[in-house]
Amino acid sequence: MVRAIAAVTMTAAAALVAGPAMASAATKTVNMGLPVKAQKTFNEQLGSDVNAFFPRVTTIHVGDSVRFAPTGFHTFDFPASGGQPLPLFSPTGQKVSGSLDAAGTPFWFNGQDAVGFTPALGPPGLFGKSVKYNGSARVESGLPLANNPPVITVRFTKPGRYTYYCDVHPGMKGLVIVKPKGRKVPSARADARRLARQLRNAKRVAAGLSGQAPPSGTVDVGNSGPGGVEYFGFLPQTQTVSTGTTLVFRMSPGSYDVHTATAGPGDPEQQPDSYLGKLAATFEAPVLDPIAVYPSDPPTPTPTLTPTTHGNGFWNTGVMDASSATALPSQGSVTFTAPGQYEFYCLIHPFMHGTVVVR
Repeated sequence: MVRAIAAVTMTAAAALVAGPAMASAATKTVNMGLPVKAQKTFNEQLGSDVNAFFPRVTTIHVGDSVRFAPTGFHTFDFPASGGQPLPLFSPTGQKVSGSLDAAGTPFWFNGQDAVGFTPALGPPGLFGKSVKYNGSARVESGLPLANNPPVITVRFTKPGRYTYYCDVHPGMKGLVIVKPKGRKVPSARADARRLARQLRNAKRVAAGLSGQAPPSGTVDVGNSGPGGVEYFGFLPQTQTVSTGTTLVFRMSPGSYDVHTATAGPGDPEQQPDSYLGKLAATFEAPVLDPIAVYPSDPPTPTPTLTPTTHGNGFWNTGVMDASSATALPSQGSVTFTAPGQYEFYCLIHPFMHGTVVVR
């Protein structure tokens, strides 16, 4: 589901996202994520993405429109004035039941609230539609679940400063400034300069993220920098520790993304039918598997990991983020009590892979 680097970057989207320099005076374009032309540089060369709206600030006249083009897996959420964004996950009203590990033992979270994607983010969404906004009621795009979702056009009918959010990535936000008729607004050329400057700054940040090292005893699940820039990898990618070592797998402070750190059978990117592959697939399905979402073990005492944990060497932090506004954890700890080579993946971004060798 939340494959930030791989999602909705098709050629059709590129045709729609020419950027502010191509927009008319009455309609400006905002990319919901990196502009398509910049994605190869960030994704392939820097292993990164940017959880940001491009441009972050858009200024128009009252009665003008902003065209939101989905260039990554993001939403836009304009709450009613003073409101907060919607959470990505929310309780379904049911309890988890019958959730067993590979050894047939019930997981600890049986009886806990089942969670799913917040219903307002699901279909039908607003893609391909034109709507109006004046700050009095929420306008929510929904998730871009189609391969080539069309743009959404929002017409602003009241002057003001309107902050909007991405519900997938806590902390990702943009601003639309709506001025009265006759007031000066930036030209298309000025908007293009703003966009280019935002991209240059993001590229400079991304270039330095993969070389940063976390403190001893810590594995960073991704790395982040200002402006929503995210590196998609484990840091360190590979390390060797002694039996009995405890490692903390944590979100990078300041990250806008969501990740897991998960060990178990299979490569979820290359082996979709494996144990981890099937868990990863739940993030692209309407119903979430609680085994993927919840931590595999209560946080205390610190869980241990061996090749036979939960019957198949399974351990999972559950879904993590770095936001204080959600109930999700920001880290998980595990003690390695048996020698071996342990492969870790993010179930949400299965191309993220790290290795811990225990001797």
